[in-house]
Amino acid sequence: MRFNAQLKNISTFQKLTAALSSLEKIAWVRLDNNVARFTAIPDVGSHVWASFNMDVIFDEFTISSKEVDNIIDLEIPLTPLQRALKSALNSVSASMKLAKRRTDGVPILAMTITTLTNSAAHGGMAPPPRPTTNFGVDDDDDDGGTSTFPVENLETSLRREREKIITHEIPVRVLYPESVESIMQPKTRDPDVNITFPPLLQLKAIADRFTRLTAASSSSSRSSAKLELSANMFGSLRLRVQTDGGSVCSEWSGLVTPELNQEQMSMPIEEHPSTRFREAGPDRWATVRVDGKDLSRVLSVGRLEGKVIGSFIDDHALILYCYISHFDEHTMAEESVMTYYVQSYAQ
Repeated sequence: MRFNAQLKNISTFQKLTAALSSLEKIAWVRLDNNVARFTAIPDVGSHVWASFNMDVIFDEFTISSKEVDNIIDLEIPLTPLQRALKSALNSVSASMKLAKRRTDGVPILAMTITTLTNSAAHGGMAPPPRPTTNFGVDDDDDDGGTSTFPVENLETSLRREREKIITHEIPVRVLYPESVESIMQPKTRDPDVNITFPPLLQLKAIADRFTRLTAASSSSSRSSAKLELSANMFGSLRLRVQTDGGSVCSEWSGLVTPELNQEQMSMPIEEHPSTRFREAGPDRWATVRVDGKDLSRVLSVGRLEGKVIGSFIDDHALILYCYISHFDEHTMAEESVMTYYVQSYAQ
């Protein structure tokens, strides 16, 4: 089994890891020739699946496995991975390799980061600049003795940029593919409402405010804020919280409700749940009730700044599809997707 690669789009990779680690401490990662898949499923709270083309975050990669389809399955702790990627953000280059630790043979992801440091002579202090003076010009020269030559300090190897190598060893577990096959996205019925979300960090700020408001007004310190998130087929999204003092609500309008691809539908468009919700008018809302802190962790994916479509299954679940575009100077934009499954509480 072998995997090594140069890293690219490190900022996107680091933000992805941060979004995953806000939900769970470990992630299951499946690598093959084409796709890198990340899965985080905490015991309590929302689940997330992310799928990236290999050449979005890896460059010049080599993968070799005895498994079918050249698959490698790993369990990776997210905190050390995020720390390593953060230290590589301003690097000249960074590479990742699946290896065994020499001391005990434990599988690791070894990340090697190359950075540049400035080192000046004379203890890091450059000599002061000298004033410009005349060289080889007499007072009776043709230009009247006004010609001057700039004088510069001698650049030695002591003042050039030097490379610094940083190595991180991230312990991992190599998993049998059979044990990972059971980790599947839940199957749900067709959504009642599909809607494009406003900027997630804006929505997160309001959700956090509602959560704090609930905590301040609640008589029990153990109670958790339950937020109500609703949408209709007329471009409206509503976030509401019920406190001891009453109800507080924020609403967005003019949002896009994406058209359905009829080729991917299991039923005629006339029978689809979203059609019934549209025919019922703007007062027909699809609603989910979620934990405020869990919703805040999910919405932190907004740092990736992608387009987000929410699929509401009334009184059952909210599925968020976060589409992340990547621009490479040699290729056209590529799009990856993170899928969040948020279970609704019973009313």
